[in-house]
Amino acid sequence: MSSAASRCSAFSSWLAEALAAEGPASPEPLRQDIRADVCIVGGGFTGLWTAIEIKQARPDTEVVIVEARLCGSGASGRNGGFVLSLWAKFLSLAKMCGEAEALRLCQQSAQAIVDLQAFCQQHGIDAQLRLDGWLWAATTTAQLGSWDSTASQLERLGQSPFQRLAAGQAAQLSGSRLHLDGVYEPLAASIQPAMLARGLLRVARQLGVRVYESSPMQRLDAGMPARVQCREGSVRADKVVLAMNAWAVQFADIRKAFVVVSSDVVITRPLPALLQSIGWTNGMTISDSRMLVHYYRTTPDGRIVFGKGGGSEQLLYGAKLADKLDGASGIAATVAAHLRRTYPGVQADDIVGNWTGPIDRTRNGLPHFGALPQQPNVFYAIGYSGNGVGPSMLGGKILAALALSLDNEWARCGLVHGLQRDFPPEPFRYLGGRLIRHAVGQVDLAADENRQPSWLMQQLCKLAPSGLSPTKAATPSR
Repeated sequence: MSSAASRCSAFSSWLAEALAAEGPASPEPLRQDIRADVCIVGGGFTGLWTAIEIKQARPDTEVVIVEARLCGSGASGRNGGFVLSLWAKFLSLAKMCGEAEALRLCQQSAQAIVDLQAFCQQHGIDAQLRLDGWLWAATTTAQLGSWDSTASQLERLGQSPFQRLAAGQAAQLSGSRLHLDGVYEPLAASIQPAMLARGLLRVARQLGVRVYESSPMQRLDAGMPARVQCREGSVRADKVVLAMNAWAVQFADIRKAFVVVSSDVVITRPLPALLQSIGWTNGMTISDSRMLVHYYRTTPDGRIVFGKGGGSEQLLYGAKLADKLDGASGIAATVAAHLRRTYPGVQADDIVGNWTGPIDRTRNGLPHFGALPQQPNVFYAIGYSGNGVGPSMLGGKILAALALSLDNEWARCGLVHGLQRDFPPEPFRYLGGRLIRHAVGQVDLAADENRQPSWLMQQLCKLAPSGLSPTKAATPSR
């Protein structure tokens, strides 16, 4: 393993694997003051797709990316590797931007998955992409029918992205009797996310994008041009794109529009014989319908990746993200217990790794894009809310259109959404967040134990932001 891979193995085994596969990584920090047309802060999926889209649209544009660590070391290199569309969030999208635009965005998000497969093939990116669909499942009686309102409304509009399953089919597809029912979305994929991120980095550089890793932004100075100050150098740019995921919490204007929650993952050693015996042998991704969602899939070599969204009660106060959600998971034992409950054939010593990372969750569970107030040349992307791998391709198109001042369907799309205060200021944000997070956990626990949660816990759950997909425990957020 290269020294860079060793340094990053704490972030996730995905990134260490990707760096080992590509050979020694030698990050080039920014050590001088330079000029650019567009400076992108953040070298994850959103930043890399934005740079690629800009260079493909206008090759002569001078694009610079500055990344705090290594490209892919943030959320892009430590997620569960689900590539999903926006169809599950159609109802929230329709509330946000109307049915017609919601349909268009959902269709575009599904097409992006097909486009991603073609992009990887064209550019020789071995991201282990398997187009084997997504099972949106119920693992308790309380979760049954969580998809009904979404699927029924889409069917009324002549759309059928979800296939309803016959009795027992969810358990058969997933290899676990815990799955009581579900719907299946064929157009979904799984990937090794860090390999995709590093592949995108290679393509961006081939297009002429200058990338400086190990160069955390220390200050952003407003103006025309704006100035991104790093430790040993700076970038003056006409346009700045903040593609920082949860790390954008440092900006007060952005912080009011999302909350940071954890996503925690455990991974097994290869278990091909077990997977063969239960019939779960493809790359189908699965998530249940609890509020603190469980999401899981296999890898091509037969490992099980099992994650839990929002599982940690460790919340942020103000902008103090730093390294709080880096490295090993603090709730690995809890996540492992849920994995073994779902797949009893997995033994305790089969689980060989774990990690954690931050999720930027908006009130409605949808990503938002736009320009900072009073800074029309500084653009942001926030709020993928646990579903960013596929939608970040749309995010790249949106941010490229904004940065290039284009007047097209992406610059005008329904996800371009002005910042507003969706969460209260501190200390109410932190204290309220702890209370609501506790209530959500209690409601999920009650469902697991097949009992009714208290009325108070149910009411508090209605204040929680939307997650990966709609649930029955809380009414849809605005």
